[in-house]
Amino acid sequence: MKFFNKIILFSTLTLSMGFVSCTDYLDKSPDSDISSTDAFKDFHNFQGFTEELYNCIPDFNGGYWTNSWNWGEDEILNVGTNFHFVYKVDQGDFWGWQREFDGWSSGWMDRQKASDFNPGSDRFGHSLYPGCWYGIRKANMGLANLDKFSGTDEEKNLIAGQLYFFRGWFHFELMQYFGGLPYIKEVLPSDQPLTLPRMTYKECADLAAEDFRKAADLLPVDWDKTTIGAQTKGKNQLRVTKIAALGYLGKNYLWAASPLMAKGTSAGTYDYDADYAAKAANAFGELFQTIDNNDTPFGLLPWAQYSENFVTSGENGKMPGQTKDNSITEAIFRGPVYGSGWGTSAWGQAKAYGGSDINDGGVIFLPTANYVNYYGMANGLPLKDPDSGFDPNHPWKGRDPRFYNDIRYDGCRLVKKETTGDDDNTKWRYADLQTGGLFRSETRGSRTGYFNYKFITNACNKWDDGYGWSPQINIHLPWMRLSDVYLMYAESVVAATGNAQGSATTTMTALQAVNKIRERAGVADVNSKFVSDPHKFMDEIRRERAVELAFEGHRFNDLRRWLLLDKYPYNVKTSQEFLRVGAINPTDPTQDAVSGFKEVQILKRDFSAKHYWLPLKKADTQLYVGFDQNPGW
Repeated sequence: MKFFNKIILFSTLTLSMGFVSCTDYLDKSPDSDISSTDAFKDFHNFQGFTEELYNCIPDFNGGYWTNSWNWGEDEILNVGTNFHFVYKVDQGDFWGWQREFDGWSSGWMDRQKASDFNPGSDRFGHSLYPGCWYGIRKANMGLANLDKFSGTDEEKNLIAGQLYFFRGWFHFELMQYFGGLPYIKEVLPSDQPLTLPRMTYKECADLAAEDFRKAADLLPVDWDKTTIGAQTKGKNQLRVTKIAALGYLGKNYLWAASPLMAKGTSAGTYDYDADYAAKAANAFGELFQTIDNNDTPFGLLPWAQYSENFVTSGENGKMPGQTKDNSITEAIFRGPVYGSGWGTSAWGQAKAYGGSDINDGGVIFLPTANYVNYYGMANGLPLKDPDSGFDPNHPWKGRDPRFYNDIRYDGCRLVKKETTGDDDNTKWRYADLQTGGLFRSETRGSRTGYFNYKFITNACNKWDDGYGWSPQINIHLPWMRLSDVYLMYAESVVAATGNAQGSATTTMTALQAVNKIRERAGVADVNSKFVSDPHKFMDEIRRERAVELAFEGHRFNDLRRWLLLDKYPYNVKTSQEFLRVGAINPTDPTQDAVSGFKEVQILKRDFSAKHYWLPLKKADTQLYVGFDQNPGW
């Protein structure tokens, strides 16, 4: 067929596996068609074709009016909210990710049918599952037509690098939730039977690694410094780079090395595949060497600008993970913000953190007390360590600075204004989170004794009215940032060598990598008592991931790959119960005293081996023999 319709390029698929027939479009008028050679003949056209792959990346924190993406033991919903996927996970109902089972509850996973997939400006039109299959087919179409390209070697490398990256990325995102799948490396014909069997996880990981490796070898560190990228200088922030490809090459290998993927649900939590862990460490090491040996903006944001990792202002092309002057970039990979205007803001999301009484929201995502306990002391020790200095009578004193950044606890000021218009004009100004306190309503306040303020400011309330295009309604989280890479590097080195002082490709040791993240936050280095024992040091790495990457969507997959999802205490959610002693200290609530400080279990999640993988769509598992459902579902 000489021509193919624009709709094939820019709109729909049939079947969730991404197969499309061109016969439906033969009756279209000639001016709605473009030549199959014109689409790929030069950089402008081919890049236009490739650009749509970016539109297949869902905005996971903007896929619903209020959203849920933290499905580990990290968050719990207020009583009465039962339609979000985090609630369904708590009940053991993992079918809830699918639109057939109320996919609106996790809109970023499966909002629409693959046949309805329309990656335009509507943020609700971008979901992971249909987007991945669509993107895989599109990447394969591009790679199959590279021979039609007429341009410079640089231009061809940029196109090919993006295509290889996205083919690897879409497969990886599916694999981490569903396990081994068919790894599709060609454009599958729509008029022939489907026969591709499910591969093992490692087989898929090997093929994804090939794609990420090719992408890393072809892509630039900085698009602005390429001949073609200079034409859009200052507007290339979303384009994938060598750094992103190396980051996902390492992540792909580390996931394959992790206990669940490497050895199955019967393995132990420290039972890694050392060979794959070494490959991961080498990829991360190459990433750090590339940053060190090139003039790049990649680095950790200063602590004072830490919140810039999670907010986009839309000013001067600024994206999340950059300093205000764009001189330092911590975000390695991120997706677009879809659309513009109030309807695409995180208005409802911002109201889902501080309680309904002060912001008139209805859904509240609350940090569990057991998760808040991962935030240790400023001296670097975990709360339960006998040398930590943690005092249950002064539980807010001397904590990790990230605790004060992310968490609001009893006595914190939540309203800036001096009056709130109530009978008692100070009634809602300070968080009364003690047992039975004003903010402890299970339906309108906190059922755990804490609020999550990592992504919002204290102006997020109806009296200060901080919603008007303020940071809290411009929440936009990166998929990967550099601090995550430091911690993945440390984990992979220890898994490969059993040594906190080990390193790979670079002179940085695993211990130094963890300490670099702590130093940015003002936390003391890992205590020497944890360094000599690889299991104890691995526990500190995992605790560091829990704190540094808190509420950014990583915990559920971390618990799964470490085989901790169904183990105590990772399968319970708790509240913090206590009574305040004396009055609130309005200038420094960290000094407040409490009594009866104890945890109380709210719920226990009764998981089994089947919960380590999400169930595939029933319709997909009925497409052909060999595409089997995950065990237990």
